[in-house]
Amino acid sequence: MGSLATYDMENGDILKTIQVVKPEKSTTSTSSSDVSRDVHVRFGILRMFIANVQEVMFGTKLSVLLPAIPFAFVAECYDVGGPWVFALSLIGLTPLAERVSFLTEQIAYFTGPTVGGLLNATCGNATELIIALFALHQRKIHVLKYSLLGSIISNLLLVLGSSLFCGGIANLNKEQRFNRKQVDPNSSLLLLGLICQILPLLFRYVGNEPAELATASALELSRASSIVLLLAYAACLFFQLKTHTQFFEQQQEGSDEEVREEEGAVIGFYSAFLWLITMTVIIAILSEYVVDTIEVASDTWGISMSFISIILLPIVGNAAEHAGSIIFALKNKLDISLGVAVGSASQISTFLLPLCVIVAWIMGIPLSLDFGVVETGCLAFSIVLTILTLQDGSSHYLKGLMLGLAYVVIGACFFVQKVPSDQSNANDLGILLSSAM
Repeated sequence: MGSLATYDMENGDILKTIQVVKPEKSTTSTSSSDVSRDVHVRFGILRMFIANVQEVMFGTKLSVLLPAIPFAFVAECYDVGGPWVFALSLIGLTPLAERVSFLTEQIAYFTGPTVGGLLNATCGNATELIIALFALHQRKIHVLKYSLLGSIISNLLLVLGSSLFCGGIANLNKEQRFNRKQVDPNSSLLLLGLICQILPLLFRYVGNEPAELATASALELSRASSIVLLLAYAACLFFQLKTHTQFFEQQQEGSDEEVREEEGAVIGFYSAFLWLITMTVIIAILSEYVVDTIEVASDTWGISMSFISIILLPIVGNAAEHAGSIIFALKNKLDISLGVAVGSASQISTFLLPLCVIVAWIMGIPLSLDFGVVETGCLAFSIVLTILTLQDGSSHYLKGLMLGLAYVVIGACFFVQKVPSDQSNANDLGILLSSAM
């Protein structure tokens, strides 16, 4: 190398030699840095994926119930038994419903409060909607009606009652107040939905029409009322998001600022969106298992269909609302708790239920808003009791306790009401035949 360097120096080519040598070293260092950068990128993606899995799958205490999901798949594949499939699917739906709410909150960081609020409200009832659509597809009308009715009652009495009770206990030395103007639109929607459910029921007991004609009239009225309810729900959304946003700005800003200060977005937009799709697919599969095996579980356990559909299914579907509402009530954020509980109930009553009626109409399935005397009576008492509880704009633990005890009484009512599944199917078949005639 020394002679080569001397030769270059002597001929005046040392600069060329240096210029040749330097690019070679630069190329070598560049290629090694590219490899290093590529390794860092790959490890970064892997770390991000692991962090997302930790946040999404194990970011809640309900993650201990996640093993029920693969067990439900195994039980279905190996035909272990309908009751086992039903129980495991029901347990597996609980953490999934809560995680869907978490993912919609993450997406709301990137879409803004308006779009995020709509997405959160819609996806918050995704479990109830999917179960209802599967029940409608299999023509299990009683399961659809009972599950949606139970979701309304559960949100009003169980979710709201436990939130007011826990909030009152945690804030004994503070006056718990909320903005009454935020409750009025949802209260009006609930009362309108109740009217649309009572009127078809009256066709059975009022008038001199034969039973078949009364059923057909109730069906036609239910379809017309469903269109009205959808229009009312759209008008309420326009009222909240456009014309009278000042009534709800304080609630939205308070919830957004609190969440951002305490947590912030922990996963990206596209990651949250992909996880949301994945969770929805799994919820759809488990919901199909639940609808397929609910009657077998009812007969095997000796529990009425009405109790399973009105009490057990809504508790699972409302897991997200239940947890979120209690947390905000403990922090003396009653406006947010009321928006979660009462808002979800009004959405089911004036959006999900009439939407199912319209979809059934398109499919040629005679689904009406006639729930039955006992069911409609329980719904009416729940709505009236909730409105009376919230009329003065203040709260304490006794109000929550009264709502919770009312839910216990309604649960006991449907537990002792023995309505076998075959009788419910026979009633649905009778409605189908009478409509066809």
